[in-house]
Amino acid sequence: MQEILNHSIFSNTVREYLTSFGIFLGGMLTVHIFKRYVLGRLKKWADSTESSFDNLLVSAIDRFLVPAIYLGIFYAALHTLVLSPEFEHGLRIAAILVVTVLAVRAVISAVNFSLESYLNNSAHSDGSDKQLKGIRGLVNFAIWMTALVFVLDNMGVKISAVVAGLGVGGIAVALAAQAVLGDIFGYFVIFFDKPFTIGDFIVVGDKMGAVEYIGIKTTRIRAIGGEILIFSNKDLTNSRVHNFKKMEKRRVVFKLGMVYQTPSEKLRAIPAIVKHIIEAQQDTTFDRGHFASYGDSSLDFEFVYYVNGADYTKYMDIQQAINLDIFETFEKENIAFAYPTRTLFVSKAD
Repeated sequence: MQEILNHSIFSNTVREYLTSFGIFLGGMLTVHIFKRYVLGRLKKWADSTESSFDNLLVSAIDRFLVPAIYLGIFYAALHTLVLSPEFEHGLRIAAILVVTVLAVRAVISAVNFSLESYLNNSAHSDGSDKQLKGIRGLVNFAIWMTALVFVLDNMGVKISAVVAGLGVGGIAVALAAQAVLGDIFGYFVIFFDKPFTIGDFIVVGDKMGAVEYIGIKTTRIRAIGGEILIFSNKDLTNSRVHNFKKMEKRRVVFKLGMVYQTPSEKLRAIPAIVKHIIEAQQDTTFDRGHFASYGDSSLDFEFVYYVNGADYTKYMDIQQAINLDIFETFEKENIAFAYPTRTLFVSKAD
């Protein structure tokens, strides 16, 4: 029996092979018991709670930590044997690759969970799930590139020279792609700061419309006429954007001009008449009304009121009703509206 155990095969005795196999088998059995009894109870506990973080943690243990433990057991079992330098180097590289992939997947899962949590807790999350796809792509690319550098460094590649080359090349690319990088940073500003979201009605300069799509480079807006307006993200973040969806009430200012022949008692009655007409409309709040100024051909009144809500059609319906009521009331009171006139005085000379 001792002769069999001491028999050497590829520089290792049968005893050493059995020891290695015992370590591997014992480790696998331990992990199996852990998964069945400990991890199973943790899953039931996580499902019974309202928090999603514990579900993420248990899922990470099952998907990433357990495979890493399996790899560690296999790696430890093989290291009890005498291995050739080439095989040991290949085993080390394979272990680094597997661990790196598992670590990257774990980090990406944590980042995605953080972004989704931020999105769910955001006060204005409408349409942001579409933006999340672009953010995920950029973050995943950055994480995988960092992992690639780590793997190359552990494989013996002189990473400092590569990084130096990438640095010089990166400066050249950055100078050539300033506009693209500006749009990407603008995309992050729009996603996290949320000056507007998909569905908001915005005005940028003399352009206006509803936001339909927010991409990494451009944002698309459906104009009132039906056409699509395409803005670069940098232009939007550098512009003054009027967001009407966030407006709780609309301030309305309008003016009326009366003829100079209007009697003074009727001029004094006009603010009260218009106030009564405005207050008779639903969802309006009267602010003020004044005889504001003497115009070239009219006596000018200025009125201010508020419409509750941001709906433009609702505002126009209310303003139309007010204009019609004012016209009918002034017609009954014999109050004449002014229009541009000019009086010409002719003097006859002797």
